[in-house]
Amino acid sequence: MTRLTVTGLRKSFGPTEVLRGLDLDVPSGALAAVLGPSGCGKTTLLRVIAGFEDADSGEVRLGDRVVVDGPRGLAPEKRRVTVVPQEGALFPHLTVADNVAFGVPRRLAGRRGRVDELLELVGLGGLGGRMPSELSGGQQQRVAVARALGPAPDVVLLDEPFSALDAALRSAVREDVRTALREAGATGVLVTHDQEEALSVADVVAVVRDGRVVQAAAPEHLYRAPADLGVAGFVGDAVVLAAEVADGVARTVLGRHALMRGDQVLEGRGLVSVRPEQIHVVRSGRAARSGQEGVPARVTGTTFFGHDATIRLEVRAPDGSAVPVLSRTFGPLPAEGEDVGLVVAGPVSFFVED
Repeated sequence: MTRLTVTGLRKSFGPTEVLRGLDLDVPSGALAAVLGPSGCGKTTLLRVIAGFEDADSGEVRLGDRVVVDGPRGLAPEKRRVTVVPQEGALFPHLTVADNVAFGVPRRLAGRRGRVDELLELVGLGGLGGRMPSELSGGQQQRVAVARALGPAPDVVLLDEPFSALDAALRSAVREDVRTALREAGATGVLVTHDQEEALSVADVVAVVRDGRVVQAAAPEHLYRAPADLGVAGFVGDAVVLAAEVADGVARTVLGRHALMRGDQVLEGRGLVSVRPEQIHVVRSGRAARSGQEGVPARVTGTTFFGHDATIRLEVRAPDGSAVPVLSRTFGPLPAEGEDVGLVVAGPVSFFVED
């Protein structure tokens, strides 16, 4: 297994600086999701790691090997890095087995056995004789992953490989791909703009903004303790409220809230980020039974998704203005216009105003 370390990477195209001193550390055998909006530098990062683009400055290490040193770097074929492109890019005139064999070194003894082993690894055992056109989109992506694992690479780069799949397939295929990478012992870097995908499949999520990694952490930590409001709003939904903090407690229109451990030393006015699932709706009958009435609010609308639902609400600020709030729930939905109470569960993230 190989650790991937990117340090101070810079890359410009003409006057446009795309990578601006980007740092990234991916532990050996881990899958890192590089998450960010279009144009933030995600794909350029992948192309520099793969050797398809030269860096202006900075360094890329694979284990103890320096593969990028400023504008100098090893040839792509010498890096032990493979790429799974967005559309799979299989050879349409070759069988599934021959597509996978394309990635397996010709000098390898037992080459055909290695192909069969790779197809089993990605859940396509027995389908080696088919043509790519006879496979579903999800199966084609699995073949592309098997081909990328053929040379036993140190690092596999995945460039939004699931974006063309429908929602029903996407979750199953990415889990299969994650399992295949883990069993092969390869370190992986997945480029995506899909927050759910990044959080659900990666060991480390790196949020890229304007050519830099603004936060890299385990998915749960990133979601629960975002580094700034930009990360909070980009990785999932966030309710942002004006707040005043004193003695380790934040006060907002939703009441008093405990702070994340790292925020407890902060004081003054600022903003807090609350996840919608932290905001519990208490209806009048239940409030009487539980003894928790919560902060008064009015329901302005609901959206049902099947696995959960969101409730849009308004809370009155001390100056009389209406503050919009979003709650996520798994229970029965209140009616539009209904008066309810709101209770915030768990700590919130606080950010001092600039």
